[in-house]
Amino acid sequence: MKIRIATYNVEWFDNLFDNKGRPLADDEWSARHNVTREMQLEALGKVFTAMDADAIMVIEAPDTNRRRDTRRALEQFADWAGLRAMAVEMGYVNETQQEIALMYDPLVLRARHDPMGAPAGLGEAFEPPAFNSIYRLDLDTDRDREEVRFSKPPLELAMEVRETGFAFRMIGVHVKSKAPHGARRRDDVIRISIENRRKQLAQCIWLRERVEGHLEAGESLIVLGDFNDGPGLDEYEKLFGRSGVEIVMGREDPDVPPEMRLCDPNATEALARRGNQGPTSARFYIDEEERYLSALLDYVMISQDLKDGAKWRIWHPFDNPLCFQTPELQHALLTASDHFPVTVDLDLP
Repeated sequence: MKIRIATYNVEWFDNLFDNKGRPLADDEWSARHNVTREMQLEALGKVFTAMDADAIMVIEAPDTNRRRDTRRALEQFADWAGLRAMAVEMGYVNETQQEIALMYDPLVLRARHDPMGAPAGLGEAFEPPAFNSIYRLDLDTDRDREEVRFSKPPLELAMEVRETGFAFRMIGVHVKSKAPHGARRRDDVIRISIENRRKQLAQCIWLRERVEGHLEAGESLIVLGDFNDGPGLDEYEKLFGRSGVEIVMGREDPDVPPEMRLCDPNATEALARRGNQGPTSARFYIDEEERYLSALLDYVMISQDLKDGAKWRIWHPFDNPLCFQTPELQHALLTASDHFPVTVDLDLP
């Protein structure tokens, strides 16, 4: 059974809907520079249609609060764009206006929010807690365990292929940004960057513990989303000796057996290059330098039992031949978001 799974970080998706979840396809400006809401919505419709994925992990999905609802917005977007991935599942609501949600084809897959772990203070001493709880870890070697929280708790899903009954697990991720937001002086930049790096690594350690639990149980697993990280992206990685991506994949420890490692060839290539030009999935404009910065931030990691026949694609408007040679799709990708989708095609039992 061939299945396509995608992850896509959609910049300021929430701004494209009213409080009733209706797409605002008008000539008002979106939050993207020089892009109207109609332009961004139409571009997103073309990108989602071109991907034609059975399931899309939407990072920075529309907000859920007292007036707005993520499911309602994404369902109406799917109807507006004519997508078969019309069903929506989500997990814990966060306070950042950037939810994590799965859009999927209900005729192909079943999806159910199925969080693991115990609430804070209720689990066993070595059991990783629920992702909407608190993780305690010594971040700075002072023997005091700090409290770590996810601002966007990962979305844990129990998945099933309808035709065959094949079951697998999926975890959607949006790990903390390492950017030194709020810094005004160089000292602040260094301090905040190191603090954010510690928190980012702590979240990845927490996530890795959950990954190990699923792999030890013999469960097929897909971990996907925006890790705000990659090997060789900044000088602070040398201070800690590893990236969060390596931690989650299980690659930073030579004692981890192959069957306990996750697979993503884009990450593997980036690890080999360590900051040199390699695959990228995001493109940001830096005003003060008047240039674009490209980085690999988005990943689809799979367990070893799923990798036979698996094919990955970063839908990059310049680096991927299909996207580059299709001008309409290339333009849509550049208009829709500052991230580009990543897909994996799987042959599932």
